[in-house]
Amino acid sequence: MEITISPVVTDEDARGKAIVHWKTWQAAYAGLIPDSYLHHPAFPERCEKLAMAVRDGTLVAKAGEQVIGFAAFGAYRGDDLTDTAELDALYVLPEYWGRGVGYALMNAAAEAVADQPRIALWVLDGNERAIRFYERYGFRFDGAEMSIKLGEPRTVHRMILEREEKPKD
Repeated sequence: MEITISPVVTDEDARGKAIVHWKTWQAAYAGLIPDSYLHHPAFPERCEKLAMAVRDGTLVAKAGEQVIGFAAFGAYRGDDLTDTAELDALYVLPEYWGRGVGYALMNAAAEAVADQPRIALWVLDGNERAIRFYERYGFRFDGAEMSIKLGEPRTVHRMILEREEKPKD
């Protein structure tokens, strides 16, 4: 299976990203987020609106012409960390889990923010699959957490990837 990774450039890329977002949320967050939120009739439309408002740092993974995953990233949005990039999202269609697509997207996103000494992300409490993935990649919990509303209040925890400093020229 040949996978290509590229920035979101077309409306079709954005629509494919929306489908990945919707389907992956339903699989990854089953049992972690109320079904009434995950299966709400407006959820696919919300995903499409989010997908069409693509952040500059968004990459899609494709198998042929089908978008099978995406990563969104950029500058850290909080005010408590400096010199930090943030991984906003990393989602891969469930039928492609375990095939290296997530690592390929993570590598591409990390390379795109290589000028930052660390990358932060927020992971949903109980999302063990994602936590294992990020820990294998080198992320560690730093103790920060916050409550977000996903149908009901849920806790997310911050993970940080500290990179080795590059020698200065």
